Amino acid sequence: MKSFAIYRLPHASHCTLVEQTQGEPERLSGCQQLNNRSGFVVAPFHISSDHPILLIRPDRIRQMPVEQPDASAEQPAGDGCLRKERKELYEGDFDAFHEQLVTGAFRKIVLARSASLQTDHYQDPMQLFWKACQLYPRLFIALVALPDGSSWLTATPEILLEGVASDWRTIALAGTMQLQGDELRFDAPPFTSHQLRTSLSAPIDIRWSTKNIQEQRYVATYIAQTLERFSIDFKEEGPRTVRAANLVHLRSDFTFTLLNYARVGDLLDALHPTPAVCGLPKEETFRFIMEHEHADRQYYSGFMGPLQLPSTATEGNGVGQTHLYVSLRCMHILPQQYILYAGGGLLKDSLMEQEWQETEAKMQTMRRLLL
Repeated sequence: MKSFAIYRLPHASHCTLVEQTQGEPERLSGCQQLNNRSGFVVAPFHISSDHPILLIRPDRIRQMPVEQPDASAEQPAGDGCLRKERKELYEGDFDAFHEQLVTGAFRKIVLARSASLQTDHYQDPMQLFWKACQLYPRLFIALVALPDGSSWLTATPEILLEGVASDWRTIALAGTMQLQGDELRFDAPPFTSHQLRTSLSAPIDIRWSTKNIQEQRYVATYIAQTLERFSIDFKEEGPRTVRAANLVHLRSDFTFTLLNYARVGDLLDALHPTPAVCGLPKEETFRFIMEHEHADRQYYSGFMGPLQLPSTATEGNGVGQTHLYVSLRCMHILPQQYILYAGGGLLKDSLMEQEWQETEAKMQTMRRLLL
């Protein structure tokens, strides 16, 4: 099976197909090996021999308009087929993770879970991609076909690193609230009717809890300190409230100049995984997650996207754009099975039921594609 990736940037009217026509994607054992490389990157949360960084060589690059999903090809999987991870497992993980916060060992840690959907009704992954593009115009949408015959689909709001030439940026995205009732009008597309604009366009006030504000500040501080380690002068703007499907998050933007492209892999190595998907302190929480979390994250909460990708396969390295996004709101597509992933940041005052419901809301982003 040929490996390929197709992606659509937020608010774009076209998508880009990246195909490797011969051989398998290159397997890399660390982010630093991405220095001076070009292609489509698929990186896991934890880099290992079973789940290495994959670099899809851009033998063929093609841009095309975003298509409408084929409604006649859809075969809803049905609500009764979703098999959630047992809540008792999540409760056990929450207690173990939360104890580390209460004792002061960690300031923040991210707990993830999964849910599997088994069905006889196969849905073409490309149709799921087109549907995601239709439903989620604000998000980065990507579908990756891997050599083992499985695919990964993501619809994510979180930029890890993007730029062209010397102009680069990253973001700190954390804190989550589900929109309900009138809040669903937040950041809605502009109305075409003057009457609707007059009656419904009053600003929506999103009020954030101390826990969410603190969680986002942890991530922003970590990113600032990481950029400082590279002697990078940066500008920080935010935080502001941004929408992702029926959720909102707090976001701060960091813009900076990166004169030495050879350091991109080094910078990725320092940034990934950010506290938005791991925790603080980084090394200690990463080890704790690997030892105690029941969910096998695989490529969930890693990152993917084009790295220095030229507009055509003949332009060579070093002339393209980079758009690497954290792989959130993910779905692993297997024969007759879909595995959905979600996670949430825990602080000392986090409550188990609230965190469980947050993961349920996040899984709905992928779940909607299967209905």
